[in-house]
Amino acid sequence: MQNRTPDGLTAEVRDWTEGAHRNAAGLASALGVSPELYADDPLTLLPALQNYVDRLPLNEFEQSDWITLHTDLTSYLGDLLVRRDGALWEKADDPASPAGYRYVVKATGLDGETHRVEPYDVVMEEFQHPPIEIARMIANAEAVLHRVPALNEESLGDVSLEELMGDEGTP
Repeated sequence: MQNRTPDGLTAEVRDWTEGAHRNAAGLASALGVSPELYADDPLTLLPALQNYVDRLPLNEFEQSDWITLHTDLTSYLGDLLVRRDGALWEKADDPASPAGYRYVVKATGLDGETHRVEPYDVVMEEFQHPPIEIARMIANAEAVLHRVPALNEESLGDVSLEELMGDEGTP
């Protein structure tokens, strides 16, 4: 993997992008994933991060704990999308936001169109549907960005579970 942050980003967005990466890489390091391994493929953090989240005493969390976890997961999700999917952070105007803007990730989907997702919202949605599943969080963001093939449910109607699992001949 390589840093695909283009030179054309504004200094503010570049700082945001680098800050998200530093936070995610620091989290990886704290969870035992080397900086080199994380830089090569941020997805290598997923098992350790899921294990960490599974062990957290969420029912004992105070607001500051939730903010820290939310920040860590938002940084990781955004950094993963940038480094694995070629996405870019961008500053988007949002008059409803207290700051008047939000940082979102944009990427070209498999449909050739540009799509945007706000990692902050994806993580918040994950918090609303416990248990927190890191892979589901990533999959939801990639689906919004159209980075996964669309499922043709009509064609699946005629396929058995065994065929999907590759067990057609197994009794």
